[in-house]
Amino acid sequence: MFENSRSYLKKLGLACAALLLFGTPAAWAEKLVMSSWLPPKHPVVTGIMKPWAEAVAKATDNRVTVRILPKPLGPPPAHYDLAADGVADITYGLHSFTKDNRFLRSRIGQFSFLGNTAEAMSAAYWKVYAGKLDAQKEHQGTKLLGLFVHGPGMFHNNKRKIEKVEDFSGLKIRTPGGYIADLANGLGITTQFMGPGQVFEKLSTGVIDGVTFPLEALKAFKLTDHLTHTMRVPGGIYNTSWFLVMNEAKWDAISDADKAAIEAVSGEKFAASAGQVWDAADKAGEAYVAASKVEVHDAPEPVIAKIRELAASHEAKWGEDVKATGFDGAAALAEFRTQTGM
Repeated sequence: MFENSRSYLKKLGLACAALLLFGTPAAWAEKLVMSSWLPPKHPVVTGIMKPWAEAVAKATDNRVTVRILPKPLGPPPAHYDLAADGVADITYGLHSFTKDNRFLRSRIGQFSFLGNTAEAMSAAYWKVYAGKLDAQKEHQGTKLLGLFVHGPGMFHNNKRKIEKVEDFSGLKIRTPGGYIADLANGLGITTQFMGPGQVFEKLSTGVIDGVTFPLEALKAFKLTDHLTHTMRVPGGIYNTSWFLVMNEAKWDAISDADKAAIEAVSGEKFAASAGQVWDAADKAGEAYVAASKVEVHDAPEPVIAKIRELAASHEAKWGEDVKATGFDGAAALAEFRTQTGM
């Protein structure tokens, strides 16, 4: 019996040593959680975040996995801080949802006339903002993994066709904050901020008269029954800049090899892929709107001229603010538009 016990202990010791030396896939896996605030079937979730999570698992041989929560850990505007503070491991969101000035240089991805496809704009956004404007420095407390923008932003309302600048006056319009809110105020619009999930209720009950969204959102949030007019502007009347970030401590805990593997499926590759998904969603949105009563029209030249005038003023102010931080914003914005063909 003593020999059997000694043999058992010897085998147990060898097994423990093997575990310590080699580990097991489950023991060494980094299981990360992403807080997601968009509807589970939204193209950003199904077409961008889920494929990226799958790519991370594949690139790291399942040593790093990402589970996307079915419900968010906080409201949309809180999502950057959820990652920075470690409440969530990974989050995504809009820079304009954050009210303070920490993402000053990110606003290069919010201006008017940036480009006609999300793919081109997203690729340019990563190259310029993550490159010469040092985006990582503005994302303190996190590892910046991805950036993208949506398709050209449009102006939608249920009161009137916008045929002259004065037609904007008095309209109550939901905007995502940031540049487009300032631009809209300059056009005489009364702006309201709310998460995209609140738009249907506020639009259907008359709290707001319209919204600034890319075309895909009219399908994603089923808004066409409560809109009558959509106005297009070449290159977009505005855009929104999006981030994908991981808590810094969580990132630091990952091995160098797995960090390299994750970066290989993130960054510029992620930006281009996200843009492609958004372009496909916009095409689906275009077909959805075409089958509705919503009239889609191009902005008349006097309206475009006024938007250009206001945009130039906002861009110049932003350029001066960015210059004060040691970066050439004007040159970066010019490069952005060169890359997108604008």
